[in-house]
Amino acid sequence: MKATTIENFYKEINTELPEAIGKNIGHFNIFDIPEMLAQLKTDNVMPYNRRMYYKISLINGRNRAEYADKIIDIDKYALLFGSPKVPYKYESLDSKQKGKFCVFTNEFLIKSKSGVVLDDLPIFNSGGYPVFQLSKNEYKELAVLFSKMHTEIDSSYAYKYDLIRNYILEIIHFGQKLQPNTALYSTQTASKRITSLFLELLERQFPIESTQQQLKLKSAKDYANRLAVHVNHLNTTLKETTGNTTTYFITTRVTQEAKYLLKQTNWSVSEISFSLGFDEVSHFSNFFKKQTSFSPNKFRN
Repeated sequence: MKATTIENFYKEINTELPEAIGKNIGHFNIFDIPEMLAQLKTDNVMPYNRRMYYKISLINGRNRAEYADKIIDIDKYALLFGSPKVPYKYESLDSKQKGKFCVFTNEFLIKSKSGVVLDDLPIFNSGGYPVFQLSKNEYKELAVLFSKMHTEIDSSYAYKYDLIRNYILEIIHFGQKLQPNTALYSTQTASKRITSLFLELLERQFPIESTQQQLKLKSAKDYANRLAVHVNHLNTTLKETTGNTTTYFITTRVTQEAKYLLKQTNWSVSEISFSLGFDEVSHFSNFFKKQTSFSPNKFRN
C-alpha cells in the first residue's frame, strides 16, 4: 500500500523509462494490455495503492477493480479511469486479455489549450464513477482512438503530442458522457470550489500505508481549520452542494478504509484503530459496529 510513481510503474512492468518523453512536456505512454501482463512482476495483480499518475484503460476480458468502498467486476468490455486521488487494486481474472491503456501526468495534459483541469472533472474524483461497462460498439469506437495514440507515439510528426492530447480529451469526454447526470456538477462557484477542496483534502489522508501512520485530520473542525473557513460555513456549504454534512463524508471515508484494512491486511484491530485516529480500541469497535452492524472481528471473518 505505497504510492506508485511513474518510475515505480516502469519497474513493475520490467521496462525502461523512455528518455524521449522528458520533463519539459510531462509524461505519456501507451501499452497493449497482453504485452504488459507478460512483463508484470506481480502475478497479474496490481496491489492496492495510490498511483501518482493518470491512467485510462480500454479493457477486453474478465477483470476486477477493488476500491476502499466497492469491488467492480468486469465481464468483458470496460473503460477505467485512474487518478492520483483514488487508490485501487486491479486484478486480471483470466489469461484472455485484450485492449490498451495509457498513462500520463498532469504536466502532459496541461499543455493542451482546452482549459480542462483534470482535478475538476468528476470522473477523476473520489466518489465518482471510475469504471464503465461498454457495449461492443462502444469498445470498437474507443479502440480506434487508442490505436491512433499508439500510432502517433511511434511517429516522427512534430506535433504528435498535440494530437495525442486531443485524443485523450476525447476519451475523457466519452467517459464523462457515461457519468450519471448527478455527478456532473460544475465547480466554478465559491461553494462548489470549497466542496471540491474539502473532498480532495479528505481523500489525500488515505490510504493508510503502515501501522505507524495515523490519520491527522479527524473532525469537521480539523478540515475547516486546514481550509481556513469556519466549521459552520464548511458544514453549510457541503449541505447545500451535496446534501450531506462534513461528518458524514469523514465517517463514510474512515469506514471505507477500516473495511479495506480489515479485509486486506493482517494488522490487529488495535493497530487499525490507532491508524484511523481512535484513542481506544473500544471507541473504534463501537464506531465500526454503528456504521456496519458488525464488530471489526466479525466483519473480518
